[in-house]
Amino acid sequence: MIEARDSGSAEAAQKGRGRDFWPDDKPGRKLPSPKLLLAAAAALVVVIVAAVAVVMLTGGKDEPAAKQAAPTAYAPDYLGEGFAKIASRSADGRAITEGEAFSAKNLKSGKYSFALAASKLSSDCKAATWGARLQADLAKYQCNQVVRAAYVSDDKKYVGQFVVINLVSEEGVKQILRDLDPAAAAGWVTPLKAPGVPAFGPGFSAAYSKTYGHYAVVTWVERAGGAQPASLNEMIDVSLVIENAADFLYGRLELVSGGRSGQ
Repeated sequence: MIEARDSGSAEAAQKGRGRDFWPDDKPGRKLPSPKLLLAAAAALVVVIVAAVAVVMLTGGKDEPAAKQAAPTAYAPDYLGEGFAKIASRSADGRAITEGEAFSAKNLKSGKYSFALAASKLSSDCKAATWGARLQADLAKYQCNQVVRAAYVSDDKKYVGQFVVINLVSEEGVKQILRDLDPAAAAGWVTPLKAPGVPAFGPGFSAAYSKTYGHYAVVTWVERAGGAQPASLNEMIDVSLVIENAADFLYGRLELVSGGRSGQ
């Protein structure tokens, strides 16, 4: 497993890429540490090994492969900056509604445009995930909702999975982000099937997770069909578009903060 991990400061991120990982267009949104880029040859080896493993475990059937899918590259952000006021569910106890979770029907940034293709809001956290250890920690930290949405680019070339996990505390979020590290082999979130594109999961995909107070937010992206991208930066650009679906959480923060988010 090749990982994209935090390895320095926000300043180093700007020097290394010449652009922000997380756009500074929302109150409280901070720059995370930089992510390591994948070497093309090494990434190809990872994809081949993953594909062989899927065939061995599932007999090559599409549905089990998608259900047990996990990202090739993964980068967690544990900082949770700007969301201290909703670090506990006790400060933000209202359940997420479908109107909130799926209000972003269309997402656009730069050359990328996405439309919501599938969505599901579930109170059964076990049914929305796989992996005994992940599911045990979801129960331990009182997961009561999992938001899942699949977005497809207008040209059908990219698919993004957007996930929000509602936990009792920021401590729980950080543990779940650790569990989601594919190297931990603890389990993952089951992706939604988006109509009109191949099943999500087999092949190359990249996931970025972030702490939003007592919410874990995951953006998981791939070229449709799992083709290897030109670089991890391509996946980062796509993930930035999908992460905009989390804007409704800033609204929750503003309610708790009396109209002032990021405090």
